[in-house]
Amino acid sequence: MDNRQALGSWLSGPRAAAEEAGVDFGYRGEQLGLPEEGPGSIARPGRRLGALAVDWGLCLLIAYGLITQSYNEAAQIWAPLIMFALMVLTVGTVGFTPGKRLLGLRVLALDTGRVSPWRAALRTVLLFLAIPALIWDRDGRGLHDRLAGTVEVRI
Repeated sequence: MDNRQALGSWLSGPRAAAEEAGVDFGYRGEQLGLPEEGPGSIARPGRRLGALAVDWGLCLLIAYGLITQSYNEAAQIWAPLIMFALMVLTVGTVGFTPGKRLLGLRVLALDTGRVSPWRAALRTVLLFLAIPALIWDRDGRGLHDRLAGTVEVRI
């Protein structure tokens, strides 16, 4: 690697520079024993954000239409509470929220395959803190998934 490549490697990031140097990272989910593509593979960030947006819109609609007539009150107070309850109850029982199901995603526990309500509550609390969800490992799992022992996969 010459000096221009070393100085320019910050543009593409450390992973690209390491791959260029010959390091093999494998695919996302390989360390967890998941397939690279298709059902059971790690969910991509775009689908995950899309499912979160669908769930938020649903909760906002419920809060605005059924509980309060003020958008500000619905968005600041009721929608987050409904979202928390929705995520804990649905992920803790069937493994997905309406948004996740619509976009073909499911949350699984790594050890048992089924997410318990306590694990779903821990995952949801960490997701609401936002910072753990923004820190990802090389498999594409957020810190909230790692700490809860879960993984979000495609159906």
